[in-house]
Amino acid sequence: MTSLHNSAHLGLNQNHDIICEGWMLKKRRKKMQGFARRYFVLHRSGVLSYSFDPKHPSRDEIFLPNAAVSTAPGRKDIHIDSNNATFHVKCLSADDFNTWMFAFRKCIPSESRKSTMGRATPTQRVAHSQSNMAGAIVEAMGASIAELEQAIGTLEAEEASKRNPGSLKSKAEKDKYKEHTKDASMFSLFKKPGGHSESNSSHRGHPENTTFLHFQRIQEIMDALKSQQADLLRSLHAPPHTDNAPPAPTLLATTPEERGDFRSPSRFSTLAGRQSRRMSRMSVSTTASDAEWFDAGEEFTLDEPTPEEEKADVAAEDDDDDIHDSGSSDEECHPTPTRRPSRASRTPSQLSAKHVVRRTQLPSGPVGDEGSLFTILKKNVGKDLSTIAVPVSFNEPLSLLQRMAEEVEYHTLLDQCAKATDPVERICHVAAFAVSSYAHTRYRSGRKGFNPMLAETFEDVRMKFIAEKVSHNPVILAYHAEGEGWELYATSAGKTKFWGKSLEIIPLGATHLRISDAHYTWNKPSSFMRNLMMGTKYLEHVGKMTIESVHDKYSCVLEFKQSGYWGASNEVSGVVTDAHGKKLATLEGKWDEQIAQVLDSSHLKVLWRMTPMPKEALEYYGFTAFGITLNEITPDMNGCLPPTDSRLRPDIRALEEGDGDKAEAEKTRVEEAQRERRRASRERQPRWFRQDGEEWVYTGGYWETRSSSGWKEASVEPLW
Repeated sequence: MTSLHNSAHLGLNQNHDIICEGWMLKKRRKKMQGFARRYFVLHRSGVLSYSFDPKHPSRDEIFLPNAAVSTAPGRKDIHIDSNNATFHVKCLSADDFNTWMFAFRKCIPSESRKSTMGRATPTQRVAHSQSNMAGAIVEAMGASIAELEQAIGTLEAEEASKRNPGSLKSKAEKDKYKEHTKDASMFSLFKKPGGHSESNSSHRGHPENTTFLHFQRIQEIMDALKSQQADLLRSLHAPPHTDNAPPAPTLLATTPEERGDFRSPSRFSTLAGRQSRRMSRMSVSTTASDAEWFDAGEEFTLDEPTPEEEKADVAAEDDDDDIHDSGSSDEECHPTPTRRPSRASRTPSQLSAKHVVRRTQLPSGPVGDEGSLFTILKKNVGKDLSTIAVPVSFNEPLSLLQRMAEEVEYHTLLDQCAKATDPVERICHVAAFAVSSYAHTRYRSGRKGFNPMLAETFEDVRMKFIAEKVSHNPVILAYHAEGEGWELYATSAGKTKFWGKSLEIIPLGATHLRISDAHYTWNKPSSFMRNLMMGTKYLEHVGKMTIESVHDKYSCVLEFKQSGYWGASNEVSGVVTDAHGKKLATLEGKWDEQIAQVLDSSHLKVLWRMTPMPKEALEYYGFTAFGITLNEITPDMNGCLPPTDSRLRPDIRALEEGDGDKAEAEKTRVEEAQRERRRASRERQPRWFRQDGEEWVYTGGYWETRSSSGWKEASVEPLW
C-alpha cells in the first residue's frame, strides 16, 4: 500500500469548478472504527464531498455554506456539522490544515459567522426570500421524484409480466396485482415485485421497444432532477444583495467570541409523507418571539481539550493507525444472594394493578418558551454536555429514569420471544423490540428529561421495572425488568456533544436480555438532534446495532439509516445470520412506524407496529400514550412508592401542572440539597444495584420491600 503521507497531495486546484481537493482522514460512522483515508473535494458551489479515491464516485457530501466548522487550537481536527450530516476529519499536516481552512472560509459568508438574536436585517430578509425560492424548487423536485417512481414501477411491472406472462389467470387477479404494483412502486423503489402486471396489449409483441421508452423517460426525469438541483444550489449559494448591505468579504476574521447515499424508500412510507417531512425540515420556523435566524455557515474555535478528554479520545479512537484504502402489575419476588435472582424463585402473582384506569392527557402543556438552546450550546461546542445545568424551561416533566422506562413500552414483544422456539423467529422479535425502544422519540427533540438525584429510583409494575441512578459523575443509570420467561437489564451512560448545528448523543453501556438459557446483548447507535438553529428540530438515530446471541452465535445487524434530503427518513434494515455468516432472515421498516420480516419479494410479516400517537401529542411535549402515564400516581400506588421515586419529585410535579416558576425554585432546592449532602459526606449510595465490572446489576429485594410497605424499616430516606 502506498504511504499515506506520500499519497496526499493537497493544494488549491486551478479547475474552475473546484476550490480545493486532497486527502484527509475521516472518522468512520461505526464506533471504535477509528479514521480512514478519504479523498475530499470542495466545489465552488460550496459542496464538500468525499470518496475512496479520485476515481471513485462520491460517498457523501455536505453543503458548506449551511454548515458549522469547528476547530481546536494546536490540533489538526476539523468538525463540519450541517443540518443532516457531520464530518469529523483530520488533516495530515499543519500546512494541509491551513490550506483546507483557507478554502472553507471562502464558502462561509463572513457576516454569518457570528450567530445573533434579534430582528432580521435586510440581508437576512433577502436570505429568507431565497429560502422560499429554494422551497419552490424543492417542490418541483418532489414532483419529478414522484414521476420517476411511477415510471420505475411501470417498468418493474412490465419486466415481471415478460418473465411470467401467464401466471395471472383471472382479470380480478390482474386488477388486484395492479393496485399492489402501484403501491409497491412507491414503497419499494428498487425491489423486484413478486407478482405480475398486465402490460399494454399494443406493445405486448415488442417488449424491447417499451422497455427502451421507459428507460428513456426515466433518463429525461433524471435530467430534470439534475437541472433542478443545480438551480437549488445556485439559489442557496447566491449572496444576497441589498442597497444597505455591502457584499460580504471573501475571507473570515477570527473574533474573541468565536474562540469561545441514496437509499430506496421504505415500503411503509408514503410519497406525500416523505415530501412533507422534507419540506418541514427545510422550512424556516417562526416563533412567538422576534428572533429570526439566518441559517448560514459558522466557524467555531474549540477550547483545548482537558487531559481526561484527550484520554477519552484515545480510547474511542484506538484504531486511528489502522488506515485503509477501501470501505469497509404489582408482583411479589423472592430475593436471592446471587448476581441475578434465579427464575425458579420468582413466583409473580397478579394483583389489582392491571385493572387501574390510567390517564390519557397531561394536566398541562409546556409553559413559556423553551428558550434558545443554541445560546447555551454555542459556548460548549465539542464538549460533553451531560453535566451542564440548564433552566427548567428546557425540561419535560419526566426524569431520565422515567425515559428509560419508555424504552420498555413494548415489553409484550419479549413475551413473544419467550414463547418462540425457533431461534431465527426469536432473534427477529428481539430485534423488533430493540428498534421499538426508539419509537417514543419521534417528537421528543425540543426538551430533555430531569437529571435524577443519586439513588433516585423509578418503578413500573406493568413490566416489573425498577431503575436507579447509580453514579453522579459520570452520570450512570441502571434498570431491571422482568416478565413471564424473560429478564431484561441494562446500564445506561453516555456523552452529549454539540458540533455547531447538531447535537450528538453517544450512548454507552449494553442491554442484556435473558430467555431461559438464551442470552442476547446489544449496544445502541448514536443519535443526532438536527436543526438546532432554525427549522423544525428532529431526532435522527444513525449507525449500526448488532444483537448477538451468546449461546448459539446467531446475530442480527440493524442499520439505522441516515436521512438524505430526498429520501425516506427513519429507515431501519436488518440481516440475521448464523454462526457461519449465512443469511437467515431480512428485516426492514422504520423505527417510528413498524418493523417487518421480509418473507419474499411480495410478502412481509409485521413483527411490531407503533401505537398511534395521541391526537394532541405535539401540544403536550410530544409524549406517547404510554409516556403520559409514567408520572401519574394511581390509587394503587398510594403508600407503596418509596420516597426516592421520581413521581414524588416536586420540581417535576410542578412542571407537569404548568407552574414553571415553582418548578424552577424546586429544581434549585433539590439540586442544592444534593450538593449539601455531598459536602457533608452524607451522599446517598445506590441501594438496588451493585457494580460488576463495567456494568451495574440488580441485587434484588426491591419488590419484596415494596410488598411489605417497609420503606422506613429499610431506611430508605427521601431525597427532597
